[in-house]
Amino acid sequence: MIIDIRRKLRAAKAAEYLGVSRSTLAKWRINGMGPLYHRCGPRIVYYYQDELDAWQEDCDRRERRHDVETPSVRPSRS
Repeated sequence: MIIDIRRKLRAAKAAEYLGVSRSTLAKWRINGMGPLYHRCGPRIVYYYQDELDAWQEDCDRRERRHDVETPSVRPSRS
């Protein structure tokens, strides 16, 4: 018997964990954005916490790469 010890979060708890609203998380799902999610039937949506963490880390990496590629330009003081 294989026991799955990964922590599952329902959509409301996942939104709280990410610091966004439930509706934002739902919009991300509808638009194919956001973290990987899983369904159990037509109404139950859940997320694995380790996948949420990986998604956030990926977002952070992309943001850091974007900051390096497009340095901010400050106007000079005259």
